[in-house]
Amino acid sequence: MTGVVASGLSQFQRCRDQFAPALAPGSTVFCDFDGPIVDVSERYYSTYRLGLAEVQAIYQAEGITLPIRVLSKVQFWQMKQDRVPDLEIAMRSGLQQAQIDLFLQRVSQIVNQPTLLHKDQLQLGVRWALAMLHAKGIRLVLVTLRCQTQAIQILQNYGLTHLFSAIWGTQDETAAYCNYADEKTRLLVSALESSQQERAASELSRCAWMIGDTEADILAGQATGVPTIALTCGIRSRTYLEKFTPTCIYSDLLSATRYLIGE
Repeated sequence: MTGVVASGLSQFQRCRDQFAPALAPGSTVFCDFDGPIVDVSERYYSTYRLGLAEVQAIYQAEGITLPIRVLSKVQFWQMKQDRVPDLEIAMRSGLQQAQIDLFLQRVSQIVNQPTLLHKDQLQLGVRWALAMLHAKGIRLVLVTLRCQTQAIQILQNYGLTHLFSAIWGTQDETAAYCNYADEKTRLLVSALESSQQERAASELSRCAWMIGDTEADILAGQATGVPTIALTCGIRSRTYLEKFTPTCIYSDLLSATRYLIGE
């Protein structure tokens, strides 16, 4: 699992990335939740299939048979990683016009239901990665568009809450699915301001990184002057992430962690 320095960076940034020393104790890693820590692919795919099934059943009750074409999970997830809009995914699945509107409405309504949330699983290597960062004295701060209470509950379920110095989330259950970059930036700014109470702002920016799997994480880091690591284990592909020129790209949190601690 190798990392690459993203294209489009200045020579100074490339040199800084290539020769960056291992993070010292007291440094801060701001990390996203969905994608880097939790694999949401099964929940999103199940939501997609349930949405199609419900639309099909509604029309079937009216005597109308829809030409539904259910995408495989591989096909569906590739589209999500390439940022294909849900509307186009619905069209490729055989839906049209009002059928699409109904499908999109149902997806947004059910994606955060408890019966689907349990399908989220820890990404491989996450326990090890978080433990390594914690053991090195690096502050872990969760910055997620996931509803804060959901994130806390999941971390508690896995016995990981104690590894985080702070957990920043939203009060909106739909925010994570919508993935608004402005909202992510606002959260990161709040997390930075809180952390700056413990050290000078200039010092913090030199000793902090933002890790995430979407453009919202990259843009938030860039807006606040924090270098970014984009991960390809989540809901965006490497090709798509490269468009936003993160400082570097790794396949998963464990690979990024090894880079940050100099292993």
